Amino acid sequence: MTAEFSITTARNCFPALKEDQVFLDNAGGSQVLGDVIDSISKYLYQSNVQLGGSYRIGKQAIERYASGYKAAAQYVNAKEDEIVIGASTTQLLLNLAVSLNFNAGDEIILSKIDHEANIDPWLHMAKRLNLSVKWWVPEGPKYELTAENLKPLISEKTKFVACTHVSNILGTIHDVRGISEVVHEAGALFAVDGVSFAPHRRVDVKALGVDFYAFSWYKVYGPHIALLYASTPAQRHISSLGHYFNPHTSLSDKLDLAASNYELVQSIPLIVSYLGGSKPDPAFSAIAEHEEKLQKILLDYLNSDSRITVWGEKSGDREKRVPTISFTVAGVSSKKVVEDVERTSNIGMKWGHFYSHRLCTEMLQLGEEGVVRVSMVHYNTEEEVRKVVEVLEKVLRN
Repeated sequence: MTAEFSITTARNCFPALKEDQVFLDNAGGSQVLGDVIDSISKYLYQSNVQLGGSYRIGKQAIERYASGYKAAAQYVNAKEDEIVIGASTTQLLLNLAVSLNFNAGDEIILSKIDHEANIDPWLHMAKRLNLSVKWWVPEGPKYELTAENLKPLISEKTKFVACTHVSNILGTIHDVRGISEVVHEAGALFAVDGVSFAPHRRVDVKALGVDFYAFSWYKVYGPHIALLYASTPAQRHISSLGHYFNPHTSLSDKLDLAASNYELVQSIPLIVSYLGGSKPDPAFSAIAEHEEKLQKILLDYLNSDSRITVWGEKSGDREKRVPTISFTVAGVSSKKVVEDVERTSNIGMKWGHFYSHRLCTEMLQLGEEGVVRVSMVHYNTEEEVRKVVEVLEKVLRN
């Protein structure tokens, strides 16, 4: 991808976009690059052997797998021994939670607006280690996590804080760097769920100042695998889950558990190449600019109808949010809105709590049906979003 963003060029890279379907559940999983699909198939045809062999095909498999780890580490500005690739963000964070060590009575702070993947593992950890839990509950209407609303929760007992970079419901971009400074001033560790941020912006773990950061490649135009970063200093708090006779030096040694799928890992260099390579690239600025146009079209419509409540950041400013937009309609269930849209169009979007169950049921008090969510990425078009507006107008009129 070049700095001169072309929607036509981008869409041609994704075979699924040739289907008669408007994909607007991208926060649940993006479409996969054609080059990635071909690469996985080629690997299985040509290099499908157990790693570790010294014969010709064995060496090829090792090289391709290693290239995936190298590209993934460089992409997030980490060292190779600071990342592990596994089945999902949920699984990787649970592995991390099982491996971390704190003292009984230590406090941890958890955000209640998060996906359960970044809550439940830490609750298990708290139960296992007899830790105290404090809930970080930002106030509406934006429900934004900030350094300022975190500070009152910090104490001399605080040892760990977890939050999301972008809520998969609210879409607001949080100041992770600013929050990180507050956490580290308290001498605590900081874990961030970057799943809903990574499809839209470059991830630089060093610039963010985080100790742990995770996201899913299957939401960043690749296959169903995920990445977890743990800084070298933070790894001192991790006990290896690997076999006793294996090395325990790298994060992969400690937390891999044979879950780094060979054929999927080796496809990562193609995702990284599509997104501009391992160094910061103007392509992401072009992506953000295009996505801003998409979200403004939808938000202008939603904000203009008094029956509709947009949850989270209502502005279309790309500095403030990503195009994951959730709303409810007064007097109409979220499920019915989506079903009516599906009956009258080829638009694919969803309703629900999207695993941010505490946010939807406790904070927003929306019940199990939750919100209507329209989640866009750079390969969506302005025409598609205008079609969403047109269909919603018809559905709500009736």
